[in-house]
Amino acid sequence: MNILSTLLPFASCCVSFVFAFLVFRRYLARRGPHLLLWGIGMTMYGIGGFCEAYYGAFGWNPLVFRLWYLFGAMLVAAWLGQGTVYLLAKRKWADILMIVLGLASVYGAFRVFGAQLDPAMMGSSLHTGSELSGRAITSGGVRSLTPFFNLYGTITLVGGAAYSVWIFWRKRILLHRVIGNILIAVGALLPAFGGAFSRFGISGALYITELLGAILIFAGFIRATTPMGATSATAPGAATPTGAPKQ
Repeated sequence: MNILSTLLPFASCCVSFVFAFLVFRRYLARRGPHLLLWGIGMTMYGIGGFCEAYYGAFGWNPLVFRLWYLFGAMLVAAWLGQGTVYLLAKRKWADILMIVLGLASVYGAFRVFGAQLDPAMMGSSLHTGSELSGRAITSGGVRSLTPFFNLYGTITLVGGAAYSVWIFWRKRILLHRVIGNILIAVGALLPAFGGAFSRFGISGALYITELLGAILIFAGFIRATTPMGATSATAPGAATPTGAPKQ
């Protein structure tokens, strides 16, 4: 058992699930669809961390790998980004994009769970094999789906942060959304940099960036939905004060 490859992703898993619970609790109090999507995204993040921890502790398992690839590698960024779309875009367009994302996610799940796997491929090239890698998928057309989901996630997360900055620059309002969306974007993109280091043989970089990313994402959720100067009544799970706008 590789301690580094087990404890770090397990920590990310625990942090993500705790944060997901808090976001879901806030959703039950405020009913914003962006909170629901962010909670789902954090749950996916946690599933990915759990699968990585399982692999570090017990080794290869086909089901665990498929769950990791679907939720931790393919879908998580897109679903987090969809939460940002609901926060910033008109509801009509957000709903249309949600339908497209939902259908694409179902198709992605069908392809991942029907793919042929070869765990020996994870140790090929510069990849150390100590971390899960999409190289284990040998069926054509599966891994090529992932960049589309990640591109959508990147565009919505980074675009949401840029749009919030633009709104603040023009109107000097909603500074909390500027800070929050920047934190969410940085947190969601950090694992991509860790994955790049992993592909060059630097073991542990992915798991460190995943843990930092989970913390930044949750900090961004709280900041984006809590106006500057808000009291403790807006803490996670607290009801929105009477007459106050829902975030």
